[in-house]
Amino acid sequence: MEFTELEAWRRRHPHYTYWCGYELGGCGGRLMDRLYHDKVCHFAHVAGGPTCGRAATGESSADHLFIKRGLRDLLSKHGQRGDVRTHDLGSGPGGAVDLHLPAARRRLRFQLSRLDYRGWRTANLALGGDVDEVDWLFGSDGSLTEELLARNGYGLRFRLETVGGERRVYVGTRTYDEQSVRWDLLEDCRIERAGLLTPSAAALRVPVQRPEPFAFPLDGPTIFILDKEAPVPDDSPFAAEGRRLVMADVKPLGSPVVRAVLSLPDDTALPPAQYVYRAADGARLLVREGADGWAVHLDRFVRLNAHEAARTGLAGVLPESPERQPAPAPRMRQPDPRPPVAPLRAQPPAADRKQRAKKGVPLTRDQAIVRVREILRASAPRGRTHHWSALAAQLGEPLTNMSASEHIDFLVEVDSPLWDTKAVLSVLLRDDAGLLPCLPAVLAKLGVRGAEGLSADSPALLSWVNQETERAIALYAKPSRAVLRRQPVTSPARALTVRQEREIGALIRRVQQHQPKQVRFESRDSTAAERQQVRELLKRVEKRMSVLGGAFKTSKQTRRTLRVARVWLTLAVPGYLIPANPSPLENQALRTSAADVLVRLSAIARTLEATKLKYW
Repeated sequence: MEFTELEAWRRRHPHYTYWCGYELGGCGGRLMDRLYHDKVCHFAHVAGGPTCGRAATGESSADHLFIKRGLRDLLSKHGQRGDVRTHDLGSGPGGAVDLHLPAARRRLRFQLSRLDYRGWRTANLALGGDVDEVDWLFGSDGSLTEELLARNGYGLRFRLETVGGERRVYVGTRTYDEQSVRWDLLEDCRIERAGLLTPSAAALRVPVQRPEPFAFPLDGPTIFILDKEAPVPDDSPFAAEGRRLVMADVKPLGSPVVRAVLSLPDDTALPPAQYVYRAADGARLLVREGADGWAVHLDRFVRLNAHEAARTGLAGVLPESPERQPAPAPRMRQPDPRPPVAPLRAQPPAADRKQRAKKGVPLTRDQAIVRVREILRASAPRGRTHHWSALAAQLGEPLTNMSASEHIDFLVEVDSPLWDTKAVLSVLLRDDAGLLPCLPAVLAKLGVRGAEGLSADSPALLSWVNQETERAIALYAKPSRAVLRRQPVTSPARALTVRQEREIGALIRRVQQHQPKQVRFESRDSTAAERQQVRELLKRVEKRMSVLGGAFKTSKQTRRTLRVARVWLTLAVPGYLIPANPSPLENQALRTSAADVLVRLSAIARTLEATKLKYW
C-alpha cells in the first residue's frame, strides 16, 4: 500500500510479471505495478491489451479461489478423493464452488451469487442428477436460507474474513430450533462419507422436529362424510404425531365431491360415519413436495342437520315440506325496458395507458439507467441522437437536477460494462452546444484511452465520436455487422519527433566517428548555468521514471544516456582531475557538450510525459 513497500517488493522480485486472472473475471492481459508517493499503489493494465470487463475488484472478488483452495487442502488432509470446481453463473467465474464426493455420492455447493427459490430448485435438480444428496452453503442469510432451514431442519452457512493478506473461510451450522449460527474454520472441519462435518456437527446432525407438510388454506366451508371402512395407506406421507388419518368424501366450496385422506386430531373419538360434517375452522390442504397425493387438515368440525346434509348431496334425501302450496299458473313476463347505453369512448393505446399509469411515479435510479440504455440502443441502428434535456423531461426524476459528477456517474453506468462488442451509447447524447461537456470525463472513467484532458469541442473527440457512432450503427443493427476494434480518442504521442531523432542520430554518429586525436573536451567548457540545467533536468527525469515504474520500458539507449549525464556532471565540475586513462563512458561524457546532454534528456522527458498521458 505504501511506496516504500512496493520499492522493497521490486528489489526482492525484479523478474516478477503480473497478469489479469481469468478466474477473477479478468481479461488475461498483462498488468503493471504503479508506484505513487501521494496515493495508494496499485496494479493497472498495460496499454494495448484486450479490453477488460472485470467488474468486481474488492477483497471479496477472490473468495471463490480461497474456498476452492481450502477444500482441496481439506481433501488432501483427510485422504479423500473429490473434485472441486468453480462456476460462472452469469456474473463472473466466482458464482459458486462445487465439491463432488463420488465415493459418498454427495455434492456440496458453496453459493456466492444471489439466488431465488426458482433458481435454487432448477440448480438443485441439476446438481442432484448423479448424487444422492446435495448440501447447500450460502454466504448470506435470506428468505431462501430460511426456506431450506424449514425443509431440512438444519442449514449451512459460510463467510470469509481477511487476516493479513489471506481470506480465512468459516463454515456455520444452524438447527431449526436454534437462532444462533455456530462458526468453525474450514481447516478444522472433516470430509467424510456424510459430507462436510464441522466441530459443531454433533448439534447439526441431532434429529429435529420437522415442520408439518406444506399447507394451503381452502376457501369457504368444507363438507365431509367419513368412510371408516376404507383403509389409509400405511406409508402415507401425511402421518404425523398427534394426528389421525381416515378416508372421507370431501366437498370443498364450489367443487365436486372427491375421495381424500383426512387428518384429524387423535385426542378425540371418531364421529359417527352416517352424518355429514362441516369444518368449524378453516380447512387446509396438505402437500408434500415430491410425494403423490394430498390430505385435508381439520382441527374442529360440527354436524349438519338433516336438511343441510341433504342439500350437500353427501347423504340423505331432502324431505318434502308438509305445507306445499300449488304452483301458480305461468304468466307472460313483460320485458324490462333497456337502460340507456352510454356511448363507447375510444380507449387510448396500451402504451399510452401504461404511460398514464406510471405518470407521477418517479423512476428509481436503476430504472432510469435501464430506460436510457434501452432508448439509446433502439435509436443506435439509425444513428439518431437524443437531446439530454428532452430525455430528462420525458423520464423525469432522477435525470433532472443532476450535479456534474452525478451526470458523469450516471452515464458511466449506462455504458458499463464496456466491451469491444459494445459501442459507447453516450456519444448519441447532445445538448444545445453539441456534444455533452461531460463526455470526455465519461470516456475516461470507462477506460477509453486518450480522452483525458480533452474538451467537448476538440477536433480529435469529434472525429472519434463519428467513428464510434458508425460502430453503434453496425453493432446494434439487425442483423449486426462486423466492426473494427474501438480506437483511442487521440493517437499515442510519439516518443521523439523526426527532427529530434535525426539530431540524436547525427550526434551518435559524430561521437562514434570521432578519433581520439580530434576529441575536444566539450564538458570542460560548460558554464555554471548549463551544469545547473543538466542537474535539474536529470533529477526530474529520474523522479518521473520512479513514479511511472513498470509503465515506462527503459531502453538500453535511455539507460546509457542517463549514465553519461551523471558522469558528465562529475567531469564538468571546475578543478576535477580527469583520469589519465578514462573509461569508455568517461570518454563519451568528455566528448559531449552541455547542449547535447540537454537535448537527450529532454527527449527522454517528452517520452515519459507521453507515457504518463496513456495511463492517467
